[in-house]
Amino acid sequence: MSIDHRRLGRELDLFDSDPMIGAGLPFWLPAGAAARHEIESFLYELERRAGYQHVYSPVLGKRQMYERSGHWANFAQDMFPPMRVGSDELVLRPSLCPHHALMFRARQHSYRELPVRMAELGGMYRAERSGVLGGLNRVRSIWLNDAHVFCAPEQVGAEVADALALIKRAQEALGLRVSSYQLSLCGNGKKYAGSDAAWAQAEKVLRQALDDLGVPYAAVPGEAAFYGPKIDIQVADPSGREASISTVQVDFHMPEQFDLSYLDASGAKARPVMVHRSLAGSMERLFAALIEVHGGAFPVWYAPVQILVVPVGEAQEAAAKGFQADAVAAGLRAEVAFEGSLGLRVREAARRKIPYVAVIGSREQESGMVALRMRDGRRLPGRPAAQALELISEVVRTRSGVSLFERGPGDGGSPG
Repeated sequence: MSIDHRRLGRELDLFDSDPMIGAGLPFWLPAGAAARHEIESFLYELERRAGYQHVYSPVLGKRQMYERSGHWANFAQDMFPPMRVGSDELVLRPSLCPHHALMFRARQHSYRELPVRMAELGGMYRAERSGVLGGLNRVRSIWLNDAHVFCAPEQVGAEVADALALIKRAQEALGLRVSSYQLSLCGNGKKYAGSDAAWAQAEKVLRQALDDLGVPYAAVPGEAAFYGPKIDIQVADPSGREASISTVQVDFHMPEQFDLSYLDASGAKARPVMVHRSLAGSMERLFAALIEVHGGAFPVWYAPVQILVVPVGEAQEAAAKGFQADAVAAGLRAEVAFEGSLGLRVREAARRKIPYVAVIGSREQESGMVALRMRDGRRLPGRPAAQALELISEVVRTRSGVSLFERGPGDGGSPG
């Protein structure tokens, strides 16, 4: 039976919705927010180390900006209607790229600065029809891991290749496996912006990047963005259903529309190329995939609660609180469970998919040891509390897709 993220996500208190807020507008509960924050921090640092500069931009923009970008002509049916404010018509943005184009234009750039890599985890809004809304996959409020690279034409191929490599690193850490690559092209009678020559050049770059990567891919006409072709990286859930999580797009259109330029080696103005890139897509669609791929049992580094501390009796409550405080001080997410029988508390930890249960009885209290239980039911030998925290912290620090404790006999041993 396939896993439904809508049911499991609510059972695990990751997200929910309310008719008073509206359809397609889910809210993130503390457990889901903790996991999301961890992933956002990871993506931010991954991008920073790869040379991206992070920015913030408003979720509103004038209608004229979207007319200039081409969104109004090609995407208006998916946008919320304009809001009249004085003499202006403001629109909730359906994408971040026009804002980033204008942010690049706000300062003069030299060829020596290129590529300029601009990243943002930003909100955007799409007026999805009620009939297509569902869980986290199709929503109206979207938080997107987005980036735009402004580069010279001769740099485009390298930037696309680097983006694909960065996507691979992100997906491996998240525990996702690529099921297929899709080259999304223009066609099928749809309307697209820009010249045929620009489209041919962009397609050539993307094909070359996929060929260099050595992966099979399907070319699919009619699936391109209105401004350029793209590579869609597909991830399959346990039942084989595919979703596009990450994407790389090459765009000659928007630099032209917004008159973007940089100074080349001769001091003359030259037109940059814009590479759109998302490592993990929207947080909503990403978590729909993660919940289903992992069955809610997230890798340790972004599990909402990483350790549940269970004192056997009232006499061990102070020791349990102390271990929890040490875990939190070590940067881990830990809770103490006091209510119910020992067995009930351990079963509740398993239901919540918590990676580790730290049981503290009289023997552990006296010796300063802790007994760890895995969420799959296995028990580890007792060990000093500080050592247990060091081992779990190492699993989190390395952001392993699978816990070191959970590896099988052929997966490289265990830290014990």
